[in-house]
Order: sequence, then C-alpha cells, then structure tokens
Amino acid sequence: MAKILSQDEIDALLTTVSTGDDIIEDDSFDDDKLRSIIAYDFKHPNRVSKDQIRTLENMHDNFAGHYASTLSAIMRTIVDVDLVSVDQITYSEFIMSLVTPSCTYTFSAEPLDAVNLVDFNPTLTFAFIDRMFGGNGKILETERELTGIERSVMSRIAAKLYHDLERSWENIVQISVDQKSYETNPQFIQIVPPGETVVVVSFQIKLFQSTGLLTICYPYVALEPIITKLSAQNWIDATKKKNLDADKVLNLYNLQQVDADVAAILLNTDIKVRDFLNLRLGDIIPSEKKSSEPIDIYVNHRKKYIGNPGLSGKKRAFQVMEFYEEGEPDYSNENNTNEDMEVKE
Repeated sequence: MAKILSQDEIDALLTTVSTGDDIIEDDSFDDDKLRSIIAYDFKHPNRVSKDQIRTLENMHDNFAGHYASTLSAIMRTIVDVDLVSVDQITYSEFIMSLVTPSCTYTFSAEPLDAVNLVDFNPTLTFAFIDRMFGGNGKILETERELTGIERSVMSRIAAKLYHDLERSWENIVQISVDQKSYETNPQFIQIVPPGETVVVVSFQIKLFQSTGLLTICYPYVALEPIITKLSAQNWIDATKKKNLDADKVLNLYNLQQVDADVAAILLNTDIKVRDFLNLRLGDIIPSEKKSSEPIDIYVNHRKKYIGNPGLSGKKRAFQVMEFYEEGEPDYSNENNTNEDMEVKE
C-alpha cells in the first residue's frame, strides 16, 4: 500500500520547492577518508603476511649475529653485520637492483624447493679480499671481475655464510645448503620467472671504513612448502625447545664430571647405648633382616636402587635389581625375622 504523507511532510516539501533549494548529495571525501585509502598493486601482491615477515626478520637478525662473529674471526678485526630490511618484490626488480660485475652465488637449501641467491656488493667483495691479503680493508674503486685466487677467497667466505644460515634456519626447519653456481652478471641468473615474487633480505656489513650490502633472495616458491611454519608462535616455541635441549646436553655433560659416593647397606639394627658401650670382639648382635632379602643402595646418602649382595671375582659386589621409587617399602626397616650379626675386628 502506498505511503500517505502527513500534513507536516507536505508543508516541508512545499517550502523546499518554493525556496528553490535543491537537495545535493555530497559524494566528496574528506581528508580522513582519503588517508585511509591504501594503494594495492594487483600485479605485485603481498604473498607473505606481516607476521611471516617478522619471523624472517627475527631469524635473519639471529643470522647477522652469527655471521658477524664468523667474519670477525676470519678477518681478525671487528666486522659489523646489521639487518637492513626484508622486502617482497618481483624477481625482475631485484635483478635490476644488482650491479655488474657482481659476486653472486646460487644455492639450494633442501627441503626448500627452488634455488636461492646470495649477492656480495663489489665494494664489500674487494674490502674482504684486500683484508684477507694483508690490507686494512680500504675502499677500492674498481669495476672488474674476480680472478681465480680472489674467487677461491670469496668461496671460503660464502661457505661460512651457508653454515651460519643453516644454524639460523634450524629453529624453523632443518635445511641443507649446497652451492650451485657462481655468476658475475646477474642478468644471466634466472632462478624464477621475472614476474615471480621473491623475498629479499638485505644486510649492511661494515669493515673498517668500507660499507657494503649483502643480499639474500628467496623465491616465494621456495618458501611456500614451509610458509605455515613462519609464524611468531612457531619461532618462540622452537627457540624454547632449542634452549631446553641445549640445557639438557650441558647438564648431562656436567654430571659426567661429578663424583658420587655409592654405598650398599646390608642391614640396620637398633641397640641400647649401654649395650653398644659394652661391645667386645665376638659379641653377637641380633639383626632384624633376612639374609635373602634385597639390600638398599644409596647414592650420596639418598636411597636410589634396590639390589642383591654377591661377589664379583674375589671382590664383594652388589647387583642392581630395580630403581627405588618414593613410597615403596624400605627393606632396611622391616622387622620380619631375627638374624644374628657377629661383631668382628
């Protein structure tokens, strides 16, 4: 049924028409609404979440600490390694950011599926080489490919990087790094299609006055099988488990060095002080334990085992039969029968 206007509504409508005011719908946005709009590029979607990026940051920050110690030992001077950023870009953008000639290695990291990439900036490369051959790590303004000897030096430094990278990844997944190739022109390296998303981890390395970039590139297809493990909770749980395992190994090692007193108590009995003071050689003291009953074995004055007495060759010995559990009957205090114990010298 059609809605019938009230008299007040009719008066209001006639007033609006007579004054000539038009109802204009304002479609404009204020500044606050404009600021809430975020540009989204459908060609380059963010396939790794912020939580997973933070986990990668924590993991590679840990790697930076390990690699700084490794480089300091090799260079015999203080080397600073700082995590700069963890970004998602396309592979073509990453390749365009590298200089030529470069010192670039490709490597596999099982169980990650795809081939990964690590690049040493030329400034950083020649600073390492200068220091390794006795220099002070000065900046060399040169653009050339590495010689055979220089490549062998950098291969050693890259091998140390792979080892520290494995240590950093072990909280998430155990990886095995294997170097695939060495390239001087990044344009010839095609580990994934140009439009594929990659995660680029950048480090700044400082050696004396020289500063250069170290870059590690993970294709998304390499991270995809373990992408669900890249969460803050998994990182925290794995770190705690690692610390517990390390503490357990350390405690076991420390316990191996501890001396412990082990004693087997054949029997216990109670006598009066007057009888104890009057004991003489050959006196017989009645005991309260059968000779066939098991004996108690103490470790550092604490009851730990139950065993049987015997001989091992010509030496007195005991055989451990079981562990003593709290709440079990203490055989040393049972009053089952009377056996005699002779006092001997």
